[in-house]
Amino acid sequence: MATPHLTILPDNPDFLDLPWDLPLATWELANIVELPRGVHRHVVRFVAYGSAVYAIKELPRALARNEFAALRELQNREASVVEVAGIVERSWVDQTEEWSAAVITRYLDFAFSYRELISGTGFGRRRNQLLDGFAGLLVELHLLGCFWGDCSLSNVLYRYDAAALDITMVDAETTELHDRLSTGQRQADIEVMILNVAGGMADIAAEQGTELDDADLRLGEDIARRYGLLWDELTREVLLGPDEGYRIADHVHRVNELGFQVGEVDLVPVDGGRQLRLKVEVGGRFYHRDRLVQLTGIRATKGQARQILSDLTYHEAKAVDTPVNKSVLAMRWRVDVFEALLRRIREEIGPDGDVVQKYCDFLHHRYVMASAQGRDVPNDVAFANWLELGMPGPKPG
Repeated sequence: MATPHLTILPDNPDFLDLPWDLPLATWELANIVELPRGVHRHVVRFVAYGSAVYAIKELPRALARNEFAALRELQNREASVVEVAGIVERSWVDQTEEWSAAVITRYLDFAFSYRELISGTGFGRRRNQLLDGFAGLLVELHLLGCFWGDCSLSNVLYRYDAAALDITMVDAETTELHDRLSTGQRQADIEVMILNVAGGMADIAAEQGTELDDADLRLGEDIARRYGLLWDELTREVLLGPDEGYRIADHVHRVNELGFQVGEVDLVPVDGGRQLRLKVEVGGRFYHRDRLVQLTGIRATKGQARQILSDLTYHEAKAVDTPVNKSVLAMRWRVDVFEALLRRIREEIGPDGDVVQKYCDFLHHRYVMASAQGRDVPNDVAFANWLELGMPGPKPG
C-alpha cells in the first residue's frame, strides 16, 4: 500500500486510520458523516472523531500547500477562519491530480451553508445580517493583509451569532498574504466577490425555477457598499485640536464597539503643530470575545460575546451599591446567573444544542419584555415566559 506524507498539527487525531491510498470519493467508512456544505470544485467529505468533526478536501498539491500555509498564518493573525488540522500529500500521485493532496480542517459546530440560509424561508429578513457579516469578514481579512482571490457564498460557513450572522472563511487555496494590501488589491478582491456572489444567487434561482430577473443578483454589490462604509469608518484619520485629547479614547471606543481590536495609536503633528492627526492600527474582530474571556473565562462567538457582556454590565449596574470590585462581580455573575441559566437551558434542549446561542435568545426575550413593560423583568419571570413561548430567538431585521 502506498504511504502518504501527513503533517498533523497538535491537539488533533493522527488520522492514520483513514484509507489515504484511495481517492476520498471512494471511502466507505462508518465515521463518515453528512453535513451542510456549499458548492465546491473539489471533493469534500466529513469524518467524525468522538464529538469533533473534520472536513477533508482533496485538491492538487500546490493548492493544498498554499491553503494549509495560509490558514495556519491567518490563525496566527487571529482571523475568522476555520481551524486547520493537517495536510496529506500523496507523493505517488501526479501533483496536478485532484487527489494528490488533501487539507484537513475542523468543522464549525452549528454551522450551515449559504444554500440553507438563502433557500430557506425568511432570507429576506436575514439579508441585512448577511451584508454585515460578509462585509465585516472582508474588512477583517483585508486589514490583516489577506487577498482572498475567490471570495464567494460557498467559501464560507455561517452560524447564528446572537442576533447576527457569524461568517467564517473556509477555502483559502487562492489566498495571498501580505503585510498590507494596496487599494487596487482590495478593489480586485471586492470585484471577484461581486461576480461570485451574483453567480451563486443565479445558481439558486435556477435550482428553484425562479426567473433570473427575480434573483438577488445585486447582493454582492450591496455587500461591497457595506464594506466601503465599514472600511472608511475604521481607517479614517481624525484631526485633533490642542484641547481634544479626549477624542482619542472616543475613537478607540468606536472601533471597539464595531468589534475590532486596536493596536497602535499614531499621533502625527500637522499644521505647524497646532493639530494632531490620529490614526489607529486596527486588528482582528475579536474585541468582545477576548474581553469576555478576560473577565469571566467564558468563550463565545463575536456577537454572542457582545450580548453576554451587555448582560454582565446590566447585572453590574444592579449591584452598583455592592462594595466589591468588577472582577469579583463578574465571577459571581458567571456562577449565579450565567452558568445557572445554562444548566436550565441545557435541560430543555439537550447536550447537543447550541446552549450559548439559546442564552442570547433568552437575553433578547428579556429585553423585549422589559421594553414592553417599561421596567426590568426578573430572570425567573422572563425565563418562564420564554419557555412557555417555545424559546424564541430574535426576529431578523
